[in-house]
Amino acid sequence: MNRVFMVGASALWLATALLRAQAPAAPVSPATGVSTQPTPAASNGSIDFATQIQPILTEFCEDCHDAETRKGGLSLATLADVLEGGRSGAAVRPGASGRSLLVDRLTGAVEPSMPKDEDQLEPGRIALIRAWIDEGARATPTSPPAPQPWEAPLTLTRVDPPAPVWPAWDRPVDRLVASYLARTSTTPPAVVPDAVFARRAWLDIQGLLPEPTALRAFLSDPLEDKRDRLVMTLLSDRGAYAEHWMTFWNDLLRNDDGVSYFSEKDGRKSITPWLLEALQGNRPYNEFVAALLNPEKRNDPAGFLVGVNWRGETSAAVTPWMQASQNTAQVFLGVNMKCNACHDSFVSRWKLKDAYGLAAFFSPKPTLQLYRCDVARDEQTGPLFLFPELHAKPRGDSLEHRRAEAARLFTDPLNGRMPRTIVNRVWERLLGHGIVANSDEMDTRPWSPELLDWLAQDFVDHGYDLKHLIATIMASRAYQLPAVARVSEPSARGYLFQGPEVRRLTAEQFADAIGSMTGEWSTWPGPQPQRNPAAPSTTTNGGATVTLRLDSDPVSVGVPAREWRTASSTLTRALGRPLRDQVISVRPDDSTTPQALELVNGERLTQWLARGARRLTGDLPDDVYSRFNAAIAGRAPKPRGFDIDVSSSKDLWLVVRDTGSNAPERVNPVWVNAVLVDGDGTETPLSSLVPHIESDRPRHRSDGLIYVSSPSVLRYSIDAKKFVRLRGAVDVANLRTEVGSTLNPAVRFFIFDAAPNQGRLLPPGRAVPSPAGPPATDGQALVDRLFWQALGRAPSPAERALAEQAVSDRARPGRLAPDGVADLLWAVLMKPEFQLIY
Repeated sequence: MNRVFMVGASALWLATALLRAQAPAAPVSPATGVSTQPTPAASNGSIDFATQIQPILTEFCEDCHDAETRKGGLSLATLADVLEGGRSGAAVRPGASGRSLLVDRLTGAVEPSMPKDEDQLEPGRIALIRAWIDEGARATPTSPPAPQPWEAPLTLTRVDPPAPVWPAWDRPVDRLVASYLARTSTTPPAVVPDAVFARRAWLDIQGLLPEPTALRAFLSDPLEDKRDRLVMTLLSDRGAYAEHWMTFWNDLLRNDDGVSYFSEKDGRKSITPWLLEALQGNRPYNEFVAALLNPEKRNDPAGFLVGVNWRGETSAAVTPWMQASQNTAQVFLGVNMKCNACHDSFVSRWKLKDAYGLAAFFSPKPTLQLYRCDVARDEQTGPLFLFPELHAKPRGDSLEHRRAEAARLFTDPLNGRMPRTIVNRVWERLLGHGIVANSDEMDTRPWSPELLDWLAQDFVDHGYDLKHLIATIMASRAYQLPAVARVSEPSARGYLFQGPEVRRLTAEQFADAIGSMTGEWSTWPGPQPQRNPAAPSTTTNGGATVTLRLDSDPVSVGVPAREWRTASSTLTRALGRPLRDQVISVRPDDSTTPQALELVNGERLTQWLARGARRLTGDLPDDVYSRFNAAIAGRAPKPRGFDIDVSSSKDLWLVVRDTGSNAPERVNPVWVNAVLVDGDGTETPLSSLVPHIESDRPRHRSDGLIYVSSPSVLRYSIDAKKFVRLRGAVDVANLRTEVGSTLNPAVRFFIFDAAPNQGRLLPPGRAVPSPAGPPATDGQALVDRLFWQALGRAPSPAERALAEQAVSDRARPGRLAPDGVADLLWAVLMKPEFQLIY
């Protein structure tokens, strides 16, 4: 069967056999449990919830707020649900009906009034609910008053960790977590074995699989502090650390090089160079945030505040300054303001004016008119911070003054929201579930407020050091507990921390794992060195005379690179790499049909493993280099000329590939006035020759233009023609009024004089992010190497027998079979043990 389009039956058989041969994995327990809260004793009330209040809520509210529907995150099905509240915060405040959102909705004091689109409740029923709340929102008249709802504090609380509950749990984080765990268990839970910890640590810090030799050295280390030392060693590799955490920050900061959105106009700027340098240098987080909010220096990340500038008539809620308001609040303060960029939020306490007040720090003018759902209101606002306790008027009305004040407010030492939010995001990234369940909703109650504030204060005390934060979390026994399987989405009230959650490899980790195992990495064009172009020439295109650059791009070799540097593919998109037109805090990790199709039947993975296997066995043919390659890209692209020696060429391949156009199907690549020149100077239009069409049927015109699509491949045989030069140009034939307004083309043209590898038009250079070692010659050694690197263990006897049989070449005794190695690679990659972080 054709391996380019379908995984072979032998690979499917091998994967199934290896799963059967694998020793049983340790059982994984689900995260379940209910937290409790003490209630104080008090004098009796007169109203019973179950018989007097619940019937009213059931009759008038259950359509929207039952236990299943939970509109706005609020259920009114039980007393516990009522007291829990929703995304708008507390529904009732025991003892204070005048401050209870439930009453405000029922009376219409806060819109939208409830029940929605129905008549208001009778005054007597509302009065009964008021009286019940004022008596303390009790379960029964003789029950104690309900506890007061959680309100997220602004400033940090300096927490003194309790005495150790269990002797080994003696670090501050562990003392806090042990105190929490001891409520439901008297026995300290065991931590994971060294091999599981090491794989977890390598992937979490560097995003790479442990190299087998380094892993075995760690496992054989007898010293008790080896886990701490491993964490510090991994963090000390500035490059590997930064390249892994680029993915985390690109998702949050909407940074994606080379991507154009269909409705985008010019203005978006990459912050990649600044971000990579900031991570490599471990820039203090308060300075990191300040530079993003107030980019003063030439190399500061101005692109973050620019955002995505949509073309045409757009909503008032998506102007660059409104995007800046939403993004800065969400990323740095854990406040989701998307709803109240249009109107007062129906699901949180934030108002329309909050969004505009924050936007006024970043807008061209110091005063903004408010628009509710794109309808102008007779109301304006200047800069107003979300937390008025910290607000101070900017020193001036200039944009520079307002941005500087925003940076000061976000990083104010009294603003505990900023360190709490990043601590929660990092904890969630490393353990799969935040201390606060949703890092974009930091108003909700943490499962351990003391742990969150201790970590945040420690982070501040150590100079906002992100590496220190990561090391502190990973050194804890809490991080090193066995992974817990999430069988369903836990409710905020029912969540009980029992350890890290089982996590999937990210798309980037999956791809980088293939690179580190096989030596076959993704490639990108890389930084292009400056060089003096050839003298310009002219040609005609559609009757117009245009000036050409006659040099090929100074890149004929791709740079092997970590996956984050490359454009997304069908494979990585299926594995969760997002479109970054909005802030991405957490990627979905559910299994999907597109994911299954790409893993089982995807062309990208199949070709990648086929090349990787041949690289491992030493059977990979030499790469073919282009004679010419040039990019036509941007909002004002210009034609590129070529003039190359073909005197010793027998065939020519003309290849076009899209590299990130915002609408690839609308781009019209064209080969312009391509001519073959013989020894006496006679020119033969290339359009007069009949190509061997390998893909795409070109359209020739009498004026020398050859229209193709993207992708396309044309092959011309010129062996008998005695040509010495090939001259011409490349361009896109779209109208210039279209390019730059609704179309942003990005295509690359190549000319080869030997059959190119369509999967590697820019062959990889020699330097790789992580070497895979020399080609293998021994099946046993190769099987050991792949199992140790992919899974962090040796194969079982049954797995070894199956794997060694698969990689043996029956037609060439003593040799390795590349197809068999590719099948083994695929079978190992499909194992849950590989794809999950336990």
